[in-house]
Amino acid sequence: MDNLRISLVQGDTLWHDPAGNRAYYGGLMAPLHGTTDLVLLPETFTSGFSNDAIDQAEGMDGPTVQWMRDQAAALGAVVSGSVQLRDGDGIYNRMLWARPDGTLAHYDKRHLFTYAREQERYAAGRDRLVVELKGWRVNPLVCYDLRFPVFARNTLDSDGRPAFDLQLYVANWPSPRAYAWKTLLRARAIENLCYVAGLNRVGRDGNGLAYSGDSAVIDFLGAPLSECADEEVVVTTTLLAAELAAHRERFPALRDGDAFTIDAG
Repeated sequence: MDNLRISLVQGDTLWHDPAGNRAYYGGLMAPLHGTTDLVLLPETFTSGFSNDAIDQAEGMDGPTVQWMRDQAAALGAVVSGSVQLRDGDGIYNRMLWARPDGTLAHYDKRHLFTYAREQERYAAGRDRLVVELKGWRVNPLVCYDLRFPVFARNTLDSDGRPAFDLQLYVANWPSPRAYAWKTLLRARAIENLCYVAGLNRVGRDGNGLAYSGDSAVIDFLGAPLSECADEEVVVTTTLLAAELAAHRERFPALRDGDAFTIDAG
């Protein structure tokens, strides 16, 4: 593993305006060319977190997927964030992983937010995704997934290597629950012996909900390497591979964990 540079793009997502958001976030990302390996955008960054926006849901052949491919190629970095996407008979809160070479992976949000009736409009994903970047294993997840540690739990492969080294969360996490957001990001990093990056939005959405940002990159001890306040900001943090490996060697807690499998049925 080489060191990995990750950029958090914390913005004020426009309400129900996919084209406007592509232009807005594209402008925030443009200065990152050649300076980062991974760019993270918020959950549902083209629309805001809205059940009513599903009428605008695009397909995988739509403009936003192509835009993400174009951005990744222009920046020379992976670009990742979640979008409302129609696939077959379902609409998913889908986190895209767009690589500079034009290839694409995706993760569909597993845990739908019943408090906001998300399950009435969206289909739930089933499988966890792990992708590789510069030798790092990366596990992308979406917002409410943060509250479910079993699904997010790190495990060891048969060769003794952890399933992932970096866990990502993109979110629309309202200000009244900001303490839970900050606490759970740290918990996931500590228990999984990995780096964690959480990217939230700022501003106020079309439902009147306020977002305080609080995006952060957390190390394997639960300490913040970077923290954002409640303003538009782009911040890049370098994750140190050697420090992660040394900590896992000194403190091999994953080897003492319980063996289990996840039934996503």
